[in-house]
Amino acid sequence: MQAPVTTSVHTLRTAHEQFVTVPGALPRVRDLVADSWRRCAVRGVHPDGSRLPPLRATAAELTDYRCAHPLAAVLPLFRELLGDGAADDGHVFAVADTDGTLLWVEGDRATMERGEGMHFAEGAVWSEARAGTNAPGTALELGRPVQIVTGEHYSSAVHAWSCAAAPVRDPFTGRVLGVVDLSGGGTIATPPALAAVRGAALAAEAHLARTLTVPTTAPVSGGRGDGVRLSVLGRDSALLEHGGRVLRLSPRHSEIVLALALAGHGVTGDRLAVELSDREVPSSTLRAEMTRLRAVLGPTLLGSRPYALLCPVRTDLGEVSDLLAEGRVAQALARYPGPLLPRSDAPVVVEQRRCLEQQLRGAVLADGDPGLLRRWVAADWGTDDIPAWSALAHALPGGSPQRAAAAARAHALDAENAVPPQVVRHAAVLQRSRS
Repeated sequence: MQAPVTTSVHTLRTAHEQFVTVPGALPRVRDLVADSWRRCAVRGVHPDGSRLPPLRATAAELTDYRCAHPLAAVLPLFRELLGDGAADDGHVFAVADTDGTLLWVEGDRATMERGEGMHFAEGAVWSEARAGTNAPGTALELGRPVQIVTGEHYSSAVHAWSCAAAPVRDPFTGRVLGVVDLSGGGTIATPPALAAVRGAALAAEAHLARTLTVPTTAPVSGGRGDGVRLSVLGRDSALLEHGGRVLRLSPRHSEIVLALALAGHGVTGDRLAVELSDREVPSSTLRAEMTRLRAVLGPTLLGSRPYALLCPVRTDLGEVSDLLAEGRVAQALARYPGPLLPRSDAPVVVEQRRCLEQQLRGAVLADGDPGLLRRWVAADWGTDDIPAWSALAHALPGGSPQRAAAAARAHALDAENAVPPQVVRHAAVLQRSRS
């Protein structure tokens, strides 16, 4: 269950300003919000509100799409449970698809007009990747009810708002169909608001269970493909997104799915065992692990003989590598939240982790840009990097106090470390991740 929201508005906005303006600053907010802010920063979301969520569909296109959407069947229920209260209390309720596109926004007229000014309107995309931290988008990201208040929003354009949202699932398959949301002022920053959207979502699922005889076949998003997205950087438990679901995999399943993603067209059990461990893995143990993984992913995602993922896979690892290959060093560093599955000692993970860090570090040092070098040494994995501190000192103008400080840091590290800096840095990163 989500922890109560008790932080003051001033404290939240101060924490937000520090996070978006100070390189390497830790987000001093709830863990749920901190994780979301990091995802937003990696994805390049604008924190200053200068880029509003896009309007994806024309009125005619949206009308046709809404009519075919499975949540159209429960719109009257949402109006009954949330609509009257929204109009009376000065807030709005919204229903969105799995891409975060707002299909319906209803409630207090004045609040709806204020929302239109920041594109909180029908047809706008409020996914976390497009709009930053917000209740509908973050609820879809995590697959569970979420409440976001004032300065917890990543975009400052939304800091006057609070919202609570809950995903709605197909009662037969568990697939997320969309999300229901309450947005407005201070009355939404309360436990009853979160309870209201959670109750509305459960009531909608019960209604669908009574009225549907088969799983929904209508589209639940406006164009999301059948592929898989795998997030493995800076985390020990991978996030797998597919078909509107977001799964948090166990560390072992994270290693296996990453190995399969890297293999591409499939891998034998013997080869997979070698990539997962330096020690011999009995075939019976591997089969049991794959059986458990299939129960998590489902047979439509995981194939056998050879083992393979049955959908196209995109990874944040691949995205950073592609940016480096294109020479886009700043974008690659912005999308790098940390080492690949940092606690894993699976050979395939260790090798990929080492290669990516070497490529990224080498690109930052070769570029020589002071801003990139500052971001590198401000991060956990670069704080003890002697060559990076030296490069930063040389890149800064002569006589600069920052240049002197960088040179002094490089000299101090050089005196302290009698072992190669690469070894020290990797050990420090792994130690931090275990603490």
